[in-house]
Amino acid sequence: MTMTDPIADLLTRIRNGQNAGHKAVVIPASRVKEDIVRILKDEGYVTDYSRLESKPQDDLNVTLKYGHDGRGAITGIVRQSKPGRRVYVGNQEIPRVKFGLGVAIVSTSRGILSDHNARTERVGGELLLTVW
Repeated sequence: MTMTDPIADLLTRIRNGQNAGHKAVVIPASRVKEDIVRILKDEGYVTDYSRLESKPQDDLNVTLKYGHDGRGAITGIVRQSKPGRRVYVGNQEIPRVKFGLGVAIVSTSRGILSDHNARTERVGGELLLTVW
């Protein structure tokens, strides 16, 4: 089955899995999705992830993170740039999500970076998503 927006599918699977209380979700893998999940892990929004070899396409097994009260670590996750409306930002225009408590993920010429890494390297690009 062909998907028009695989990044939105990734975010929806994570959001739905967390709302249902699942320990982990399985997502069809790609390099872009793996980079996004790696940033979510580095920023503390998911516990871990692994790439599972399978035919015809590998899968990503993403372990979701919950607090002591059972609430998910991700309060909100929003796709910013969509196939019908791309959003590009310069390094000065990268938004600060929830006054720095959240993270914006940007696709730059140096790869997919979190907002603070993109500002440090002084590169802009396509604003993929925001998470808090």
